[in-house]
Amino acid sequence: MNIHNDVEFYELEKVRFITKDACGLDIAYAYEDMVFSEQGIFIVQFLDKKSTQFACWFNADISEDDEIKMFDSLAKTASLNNASITYKGRFIMNQKEGKEEIDIQFDN
Repeated sequence: MNIHNDVEFYELEKVRFITKDACGLDIAYAYEDMVFSEQGIFIVQFLDKKSTQFACWFNADISEDDEIKMFDSLAKTASLNNASITYKGRFIMNQKEGKEEIDIQFDN
């Protein structure tokens, strides 16, 4: 019996650096191809294995002014690090009642 599971590896350190340099935030959690900033302010998603293309969603609770400032800073810092980041929209995050799980709804 030959079971072959491909494990995907992403350059998390690059996203951590861009996030910290651009916004002063650390990474709170990473799951598969998605990276959550501390305080759940935004989510960055890897779009390629070379870590040169990313997508970004912002928490719907963040003001539009703060969102614009943070995204502009993320985009500039990504560019300086040979990467690009695309704005994808907003998300809503809710904790499931009685569980240590969250639901995320993306609004493209």
